[in-house]
Amino acid sequence: MSANPWDCIIIGAGAAGLSAARQLSRNGKRVLVLEARDRVGGRTYTQTAQCGMPVDVGGQWLGPGQNRALALAAELELSLWPQPQHGRNLLRLRGKLSSFSGNVPALSLFSLLDLQINIWRLEAMARRILAEAPHNSAQAADWDRITFAQWMHRHVRSRRTRAMFHAATHAVLATEPEEISMLQFLFYLRSAGGLIPLISAEGGAQEQRIRGGAQQLSEGLASMARSRGAQIRLATPVRQIDQDEDGVNVITDSGTERAQRVVIAMAPSQAANLEFAPGLPTQRRQLMQRMPMGSVIKVILIYDKPFWREAGLSGEMVCDEAPLRMTFDSTPPDSEQGALVGFILGAEAARWSEQPKAIRRGEICRQLTGYFGKAAGHPIEYIEKDWCDDPFAQGCYVGLMAPGVMSRLGHVIREPVGRIHWAGTETATEWNGYIEGAIQSGERVAREVMQVL
Repeated sequence: MSANPWDCIIIGAGAAGLSAARQLSRNGKRVLVLEARDRVGGRTYTQTAQCGMPVDVGGQWLGPGQNRALALAAELELSLWPQPQHGRNLLRLRGKLSSFSGNVPALSLFSLLDLQINIWRLEAMARRILAEAPHNSAQAADWDRITFAQWMHRHVRSRRTRAMFHAATHAVLATEPEEISMLQFLFYLRSAGGLIPLISAEGGAQEQRIRGGAQQLSEGLASMARSRGAQIRLATPVRQIDQDEDGVNVITDSGTERAQRVVIAMAPSQAANLEFAPGLPTQRRQLMQRMPMGSVIKVILIYDKPFWREAGLSGEMVCDEAPLRMTFDSTPPDSEQGALVGFILGAEAARWSEQPKAIRRGEICRQLTGYFGKAAGHPIEYIEKDWCDDPFAQGCYVGLMAPGVMSRLGHVIREPVGRIHWAGTETATEWNGYIEGAIQSGERVAREVMQVL
């Protein structure tokens, strides 16, 4: 047996790690994937409700421009269904409840103009971001000195428009505008082609769902990697990575594995929990320490039927109240039951994570009753996933950067450290933070490893 039994060990069996495993194994490389969870999928996770309905408690949507994820779904012969959008949407900001159809919110003319002008302004700024190296963009230093909230204070005149941008920040990044660098906010827009694709259903990131659940993408990748000889070991958390001149030792609770190269396909904040010998360079270590995850609790409420449709409502609700910040119709097209998916986001998610599940359920049912009527308070099933409390995620959707982090440390996000390479949606240049970004990162790091093996 050779000194390095494996060509590459990949740590993390989400879409990023498994995409890398597939590419490397199909090129004849000996690949081992180690995953701490007892399942593949990472931040995608499909459960089955008691009524038999598949429910995604993690990432779930696909949309135009997410070409790798869509191609993978087609290759796996997965069926897609459109996000339900028929009916009127509900919007409650600063105590005022209104309804509207389509993508134009019910705002005053002044607020709508303010909203549109600032969307144009943001998208023009985002186009100036260098996707591969946002820290090298012309105004990177200036934009990285302020938060998105500070930018809004300077440029957004209407209080209701400001509330809309708050809601968008919650929806897209699961954080508060006061907590994210303006530079990262603009890079996030750049990676998706603008703000409108990020917040839209039709023609945007929330356009389609996968029949049977989004975790099937990772399960399919795992199957393809195994068919080429890759091994995938679940419930095997990695504790330490030691590299020397000849290879890398990966130490788990069940033993040590050795490889020529290692790919860490984890969120930076989770990778910071690993021990490294020799220690990582200072900038790499600080980057991982300064990229906390967003805060999300995702809930699915299942009802006897989608009763909101009878009232002419779409099931979509956006508000600036707690606990839920937004809901969507999550009813599969062939289901007799109805389902609403809702999100507790940002600071509210961190706060509600400390409450018992029964308290959360009761308050959510009370809140939804005020929007959709008495029937909303009586689900036949209630399912939730508190990503803040997940030991292997510690939050969702993506790692975040406060002012000063991206311009000073962002250049090391994909930079190998000796024999260690980095993947994960946080390293993506397209659809950063999404399944698409995870797949892109896996394919990129596989090419990187192939070049040096």
